[in-house]
Amino acid sequence: MSDIGPDYGLLDRRGLARGLFYPRRDLSRPPPGAMDHRIEVEEGVEVVCRSYPLDPSSPALLFFHGNGEIASDYDGIAPLYHGIGANLCVVDYRGYGGSDGMPSFASLIADAHPVLARFHTLLDEEGFTGRRFVMGRSLGSLPAAELAATARQRLAGLIIESGAPDLARLRKRVGVDASDAEIAGLVEAHDSRLAAIHLPVVHIHGEWDQIIPLEHGVAFHERLTTDQKQLVIIPGAGHNDIGWVGRELYFETLARFIVTG
Repeated sequence: MSDIGPDYGLLDRRGLARGLFYPRRDLSRPPPGAMDHRIEVEEGVEVVCRSYPLDPSSPALLFFHGNGEIASDYDGIAPLYHGIGANLCVVDYRGYGGSDGMPSFASLIADAHPVLARFHTLLDEEGFTGRRFVMGRSLGSLPAAELAATARQRLAGLIIESGAPDLARLRKRVGVDASDAEIAGLVEAHDSRLAAIHLPVVHIHGEWDQIIPLEHGVAFHERLTTDQKQLVIIPGAGHNDIGWVGRELYFETLARFIVTG
């Protein structure tokens, strides 16, 4: 793995990321108590993060949402995170919500770094002292895993929900020839990235997930090299109803991980 990391732009240049993203625009105001932050990720390009603060002494989650979702979708869900004692900050990708630009695979990964830096700065400026975690749901598991692997110094743990952030599955999905050396090299470099995750990890997956089947989640979990990892399977849950079908187990798992340790 080189210092500059894998060339994820290869997927965009090859057209393999086409159809991967489902952006939705939204310029709605945050609800009372929440606030939007614009973060420059590239000259002239800003993405929006919506924060739902609870208490400066509570743990804070930097949350990368799933595909087709936007930060404002969490206006009604944030109170559930408050209920387990967590501050929440939800990231909109380029082209999603009120963020500038158009999404790409390269920017999905690269933008996570300035977003995390600003997340830390905002918490520091406001005197937040609780532990900090990164969480990714579905598509969001990719930038979350990137940060856990490469920017873990101030992070206490990684949470993956309904995700399997590997590229081999994507390669099969779009039908790339197994003999394609460039793509094979990228998959190998990305696997090395994932092998660098040494933070504690909790992985929550639905038993009947049809978008990212459970076996893919299990395979990713088994490959993690950290000695502190937990896989929690929500019985009867699919991909998009996991937090409702298994609400009690879902939030009990998060509370144990981020609040009680």
